[in-house]
Amino acid sequence: MNLHTILNKTIKAVFQTGDFIQKESKRFDLSKIEYKDVNNLVSYVDKEAENQLVKKVHSIFPEAGFITEENPSLQPKEEYNWIIDPLDGTTNFIHGLPIYSISIALAKKDKIILGIVYELNKEECFYAIENEKAFCNKKEIKTSSVPSISGSLLATGFPYYEFDKMDHYLSIFRDLMKQCHGIRRLGSAAVDLAYVACGRFEGYFEYNLNPWDVAAGSLIIQQAGGKVTDFFGKDEYVFGRSIISSNQFIHNSIQNVIQKYWK
Repeated sequence: MNLHTILNKTIKAVFQTGDFIQKESKRFDLSKIEYKDVNNLVSYVDKEAENQLVKKVHSIFPEAGFITEENPSLQPKEEYNWIIDPLDGTTNFIHGLPIYSISIALAKKDKIILGIVYELNKEECFYAIENEKAFCNKKEIKTSSVPSISGSLLATGFPYYEFDKMDHYLSIFRDLMKQCHGIRRLGSAAVDLAYVACGRFEGYFEYNLNPWDVAAGSLIIQQAGGKVTDFFGKDEYVFGRSIISSNQFIHNSIQNVIQKYWK
């Protein structure tokens, strides 16, 4: 298995699927929304984009199974799996807001070994292979060197279901908001992670996440020099439903605030 060959072919597949998504964005309207659950939106664009990606990456590396957002009938395999979010930021896409992405990762067992996040409207493709450098559009990227939370810009996401921990989350938000330059909510976890990797954000935190939201971006951050954990400082961030990512310098500051309120 040559990861560089797989990466290059997968980036090409992502670009092709991105062209489809952008074409559909010009004629999409709200009557085409479907609901998987309360506030959990999906469209034919998500489903068709996933179908395209699955077919393409299966031909690239057929030994891998799948962990995907839109098709639970696709089965994971024991050793290798593609982890795919065909349209991260569906709500933005549906409402015509220009922040959404394709996120795709390749995992060996539970370890991510390749990650790609393609932000479609800026046409920025972030990618990395484990133990190598991280890139955006062929240029190496690094996390921010800002040393403290007081000089940092943070990102987060708001849950759209399971609101039982909302009060704890809002306490975290309030505490951090008083300490940093600001907190942004873009609506695509994959983009948030990519922006930490290239230094636009110093840190990002969120809960109620799925593997396809964070698998690719978490690898890219680490290869760009950053740090990723779950809310408790452990490495369960891909399958554990919570994540803190940072430029390393402010990681403990974010985690300490979260642990004041998160039980």
